[in-house]
Amino acid sequence: MNRSIRKVAVLGSGIMGSRIACHFANIGVEVLLLDIVPKEPNDIEKAKGLTTEHPAVRNRIVNDSFQQTLKATPASLYSPAFASRIKLGNFDDNLQDIKNYDWVIEVVVERLDIKKSLYEKVEQHRKPGTLITSNTSGIPIHLMAEGRSDDFKKNFCGTHFFNPPRYLRLLEIIPTPDTDQSVVDFLMHYGDLFLGKTTVLCKDTPGFIANRLGIYALIQTIRTAEEMGLSVDEIDKLTGPVVGRPKSGTFRLSDVVGLDTTVHVANNLYASGEGSDESRDAFILPDVMQKLYDNKWLGDKTGQGFYKKIKDDKGKSVILALDFSTLEYKPSEKVKFATLEATKAIGEVPKRFSVLLAGKDKAGEFYRKTFADIFRYATFRIPGISDEIFHIDQAISAGFGWQLGLFETWDAIGVKAMLEIMEQLNMKPADWVYEMTAAGNESFYKVENGKRLYYDVASKTYKKIPGQDSFILLSNLSNNIVWKNAGANLYDIGDGILNLEFKSKMNTMGSEVIEGIQKGISLAEKDFRGLVIGNESSEAFSAGANLAMLFMFAIEQEFDEINMVIAQFQQTMMRARYSSIPVVTAPHSLALGGGCELNLHADKVVAHAETYMGLVEFGVGIIPAGGGTKEMALRCSDMYQAGDTELNILQTAFMNIAQAKVSTSAHEAKAMNYLQDKDQIVLNRSRLIAEAKQAAVELADNGYTQPKQRNDIKVQGKAGMALFMAGVSQMRLANYISDHDAKIANKLAYVINGGDLSYAQNVTEQYLLDLEREAFLSLCGEKKTLERMQGLLNGGKPPRN
Repeated sequence: MNRSIRKVAVLGSGIMGSRIACHFANIGVEVLLLDIVPKEPNDIEKAKGLTTEHPAVRNRIVNDSFQQTLKATPASLYSPAFASRIKLGNFDDNLQDIKNYDWVIEVVVERLDIKKSLYEKVEQHRKPGTLITSNTSGIPIHLMAEGRSDDFKKNFCGTHFFNPPRYLRLLEIIPTPDTDQSVVDFLMHYGDLFLGKTTVLCKDTPGFIANRLGIYALIQTIRTAEEMGLSVDEIDKLTGPVVGRPKSGTFRLSDVVGLDTTVHVANNLYASGEGSDESRDAFILPDVMQKLYDNKWLGDKTGQGFYKKIKDDKGKSVILALDFSTLEYKPSEKVKFATLEATKAIGEVPKRFSVLLAGKDKAGEFYRKTFADIFRYATFRIPGISDEIFHIDQAISAGFGWQLGLFETWDAIGVKAMLEIMEQLNMKPADWVYEMTAAGNESFYKVENGKRLYYDVASKTYKKIPGQDSFILLSNLSNNIVWKNAGANLYDIGDGILNLEFKSKMNTMGSEVIEGIQKGISLAEKDFRGLVIGNESSEAFSAGANLAMLFMFAIEQEFDEINMVIAQFQQTMMRARYSSIPVVTAPHSLALGGGCELNLHADKVVAHAETYMGLVEFGVGIIPAGGGTKEMALRCSDMYQAGDTELNILQTAFMNIAQAKVSTSAHEAKAMNYLQDKDQIVLNRSRLIAEAKQAAVELADNGYTQPKQRNDIKVQGKAGMALFMAGVSQMRLANYISDHDAKIANKLAYVINGGDLSYAQNVTEQYLLDLEREAFLSLCGEKKTLERMQGLLNGGKPPRN
């Protein structure tokens, strides 16, 4: 069957249902979101004289749920405008409409009887051949399909999204014995290409893959914390970015997901694990989890869980953390371990593990215990929950936002080194691990001929991980490096295209990266057809310029050095724009300051949907001077039409820079004019470099010609500058901004309006670049600017919207 998904019906509007509906709306699909009709009006509805026959009452549950989702942070939609793609209704009045929909996704309460009752009604209305899937987190898929028609069964499958569906990349696909293979193939492909997911094929076993291992790890982490006397804050610090996991750590993530979900899955795992799980008793809830559940302290949805946010006497928000021993909340404390301090200078996560596990303090002991336990447990789940280790790693990484999966982490530690620790703790893994090492195989993964292989337990050989041909993984291409320095690598990625990868901390743009950009363009112009600038970092495409170097020059008042550095930066950005070969950038996550400016000068941007882009220099006390201010003036000029809207267009750009505003998605970056119609947005992060390469190939094949620098940029001169400066003055008088803020804003107004020109006229790019650099230099001499720079360097964070 040749399927296309234009319309999706989501049955159940709770946290997951509404968020799944939003993610389908994100990709342009028309969505019908339904839920039950209330049994009776609430007090407010009764006061208005409404009955259950009134539409407002009948759709109250779905309306309230959806509005709550729209207000929640982080946002479920790439753009608020996408909410118009979702139509709301209820099961009684609108379930019949599913006959017009291509895919029906059930996301109701986790009770088999309720799901089966709903499916009986669905069968009365769905069109034969329509996809029907369940988002259950643990109920066996085959049980839900019992009693249904043959057509229902062959088109029925489990599709388990992870919360929040926009951000967590895992989509577990769980077929039943009756599911048609074409349905499985379609869902695996659609989830990857259109929804941007890591689609993992799972067996229909309790908890599938990610929850089976993730819930086990969570519960055992709580037990270890109680045994060792570690606090909630300490555990979240130990299980956060230092080991390549999200900042939320263990307990903050639990609060976001909801403890009720965790408890429900844990109870299911215990109930269904008899005889098949040697560690079944691990799923018995620790006392603290049971007490939290009994108290309905479920996390964010109830206002408190492992953490609680309150207002202090001054109205300031304060985060409190649960004390396991007293079940009372106390202020969060700063966490410090000697073992963590020892890893601060180690930038790459895999290289930290040997230091972490060797720690002599509680941190080291915690890592040894918890890593040994979860590794042991995972080895015994093969082939029960999966035949392949890479499926386990993909599920864990994509489902919980980890940089490395379990077996990848074990590889980073060293298989034999970890085995010694496990044996010392009496946590021996399954026999197949010993068989693997006895045969001389010392890792679970290896790379051969640019392809990644995994150790296959059944055949006792290494096999190629399937699906790699759709991706370009730089980590597999070490033999393809054609040039490198301390801050950048240049790879030959085939078809005449080079890829420049930044390697500095947070991929900041210092002298080595600038050299890499220049070298990449030179080599591409000489021997290749195009250049892609992209990387596989989980943190940033680029967090901007190297502030430490700039601060050093500024504190010493070395203005000639600063002028030379900024001039070189501008020249590099302009060379990216005006080279003889196409330059395509592939931004993702953070693209700030200079990282944003590089994208502004690319021939084409192929951006991941989760790209947070902005010109944030204002927060450091300066203005964008790598062509960013110039480029926004240019783009505004291209938007101008006759009339007084010109200043309105320019003012929007001015405010985006003055507020250091960062887009919350690539779609918002387009609305902010940082991305243009020619640019491309990619849902699947793993496909980003491959898609950027294809864009470079197409530009080259279509006869790319070197463009000429612009001399037709319309600027507003004194009229625009006066208007902006008047606004700045009013903001200062109202005490909304400081004197220094006003000075920066006036400098920005001067540059973006083309300086001290008597009337609106056309100028060149170089004219605006010179104004940028002059303004930047003058601000670098300001005491307040130096203080802001120093604050950022001393542990602050880039300004975020």
